[in-house]
Amino acid sequence: MWQIALAGLLFVALLIPITAILLDSPLGRSFARRLDGQAGGAAPDVRELQRKVDVLEAEVEEMRASLAATRDEVQFVQRLLEKPKPQPRG
Repeated sequence: MWQIALAGLLFVALLIPITAILLDSPLGRSFARRLDGQAGGAAPDVRELQRKVDVLEAEVEEMRASLAATRDEVQFVQRLLEKPKPQPRG
């Protein structure tokens, strides 16, 4: 019975400095700011984030179209390079 109490006391004795170290770290301070509601300033507006997402989606679609065109061009050049050259008749 006293061994369990000793193990519990040892656990608490080790937990106190570990908790203090974690709370004093940048991660602990960041967590405390989040709990206080000061997550690095004002939270971004949902409409602004949606606008950014829309812009990024449009850019991705543009890049897909550009990639498809490039793929077609590469296939065309590859077919040209694979064609045997006609031998001059002489």
